[in-house]
Amino acid sequence: MQSEIFYQDATALAELIRTREISPVEVVQAHLDRIEAVNPKVNAIVTVADDALRAAKTAETAVLQGHELGPLHGVPFTVKDSIDTAGVPTQRGSLIFKGRIPDTDATSVARMKKAGGILLAKTNLPEFSYAFESDNLLSGRSNNPWDLQRTPGGSSGGESAAIAAGMSPLGLGTDLGNSVRGPAAQTGIVSLKATHGRVPMTGIWPRAPRRFWHVGPMARSIRDLALAFSQLSGPDGLDAFATSTVQFDAGIGHSPHRPLRVGWMVEPGFGPVDPEVAATVKAAAEALKNVGCFVDPVRIPALERDFANDVFNRLHVMEMKQEFAEATAGRSHDDLYNTVKTMLARPDVSMKDYLDAEQAVERIRDGYAEFFTKYDALMTHVLPIPAHKHGVGTFTINGQTVGATWLRGAAVPLNVTGLPGVSMRFGTSKEGLPINVQIAGSWQAESTILYLAALLESVSPVRHLHPDV
Repeated sequence: MQSEIFYQDATALAELIRTREISPVEVVQAHLDRIEAVNPKVNAIVTVADDALRAAKTAETAVLQGHELGPLHGVPFTVKDSIDTAGVPTQRGSLIFKGRIPDTDATSVARMKKAGGILLAKTNLPEFSYAFESDNLLSGRSNNPWDLQRTPGGSSGGESAAIAAGMSPLGLGTDLGNSVRGPAAQTGIVSLKATHGRVPMTGIWPRAPRRFWHVGPMARSIRDLALAFSQLSGPDGLDAFATSTVQFDAGIGHSPHRPLRVGWMVEPGFGPVDPEVAATVKAAAEALKNVGCFVDPVRIPALERDFANDVFNRLHVMEMKQEFAEATAGRSHDDLYNTVKTMLARPDVSMKDYLDAEQAVERIRDGYAEFFTKYDALMTHVLPIPAHKHGVGTFTINGQTVGATWLRGAAVPLNVTGLPGVSMRFGTSKEGLPINVQIAGSWQAESTILYLAALLESVSPVRHLHPDV
């Protein structure tokens, strides 16, 4: 019975709790037992919330007494350890913040709780949320539940591994360049990076560069992403980027009035792509065509003129470097992990290069704007390869050798433009590893891409697959 609990999605668990077929205490206990069983191998969970069971008992009482229940009532959720949680350590993957306990919840956490969710645990990340692997001096390295010798990604890698392994049905991660979508791709779960500003970043560090950071839901079903996003979105009066009052309906089963137009591409503009990954994107595009969408191979010339990954590198370094320098002032470099040390040692970007990069962002935004006058969505890969082995810094992809930052080639354009994107599995590599595709939409078009993702999920050849961990 426990396996039936911990591999249910959040929507199903909420309904089972609402109809009294299962209690919140049973649900939370099943996930705590799962953490005890598999976390020693995966190392995704870094802190279990002390009051999770107590909160579950309170939730159970509310059900039995017939109280009005929130849409996530009694459902446990996990949170990346860069997101503040009141009374529960938020240590940012760093010895510098060891033992740090916030007084208040981040807005996103508070909204999950208001919906009835129960904070279960905090999940691992790279130091300061800044690396492609979730590894640090404080809590060690997270492993991919599909292959423990491989990474679950970064920076929301602990979150992705926890959800994939059944330790959590639903969680919150953050995304600067690919960090909810890439880890989801490496572990075969789903995630949403909404339009920039749709979900407030209040209570999350680092915030520099503010215009690129996002917080978003990670789960095992598209309907869970929609449900979570319906609770997370909207201004909080504290994050000045979070101003959109566009309403989102969590019911994603209603067909639009016309067939949707979808363009798909893997190259050029994103860097080299593994043939298995490219084939998965093409297969997903064909699947949407077979269920009634208009689907075309496309190119976006702006992405060919300005390589978004290079643009991003020139823009974010100066701001993050300053943020990291202030946070680490007076501390020994022995307290810092490799990636932060590397960031602090990087040379400053010249003002000319910085301003040129800002202009490149405008051209890329214009390129997408033109594309979305013709199409409702763009389908691409998320990462150019499946999950890689731990500690690898360079990759040979389709005959071209590239550095680790190239892994975010298809993901980072959505950060510099603020466009929304869903990451979801649609394939499997010859080594048995998940391969995800990315569905991007125009600004504020979360309903469209979640509808398409749900449509694709319904015909997916890899639904309901779980790692044997």
